[in-house]
Amino acid sequence: MGRKRVSALKKSERRYALVALLEQNPFATDEQLAEQFGVSVATIRLDRSALHIPEVRERIRRMASDRQDQVRSLDEQDVVGRLTKLELNRHAESELTIQINHVFKRTQIVRGHVLFAQINSLAVAVMDADFAVTAKTELRFLRPVRLGETVRARVDVIGEHGGIVRCRSVSHVGHDAVVEGVIWVYKDPSHAGVQSMNEGETE
Repeated sequence: MGRKRVSALKKSERRYALVALLEQNPFATDEQLAEQFGVSVATIRLDRSALHIPEVRERIRRMASDRQDQVRSLDEQDVVGRLTKLELNRHAESELTIQINHVFKRTQIVRGHVLFAQINSLAVAVMDADFAVTAKTELRFLRPVRLGETVRARVDVIGEHGGIVRCRSVSHVGHDAVVEGVIWVYKDPSHAGVQSMNEGETE
């Protein structure tokens, strides 16, 4: 039996799918959701009300308030994706919905440098410094990411030695890990040496 069309879902199934979709893309508008599920905007609003899900402006406001800190090491517009959480020198999160300009035309698979840029800019953004730059990366790409998918990236600071900060990174699409690895970042590039990057690193 083939997959059930979204527009043919029963109310309970649609609401379950609505929650799952908004977990992946909390910034989807009622109009976009209505088109996705093949129902009216009024129906989506009734579903949100029944599920106690606020409108998109309130969801954006709540996510912004969760961020806590402000970016120091670069302009926020240079962060690839939407910055959703930030606690300097501890962790940061962002999300990126893959658009047509992010993918190869023939396969509709995202270009690898896009996923790298999301993680890399997040690792720089988490630094509590006026200036930071990537020193080294070790990443594994675990599965292809396709047009329309939303990638959630997280970077956690796990160590620091000699002005070089070590970060663990992981990116997910839904429950699937798609990229994971480690990034080293110079907090003060003018005084950092490559040799110190390999000294005193502990988990």
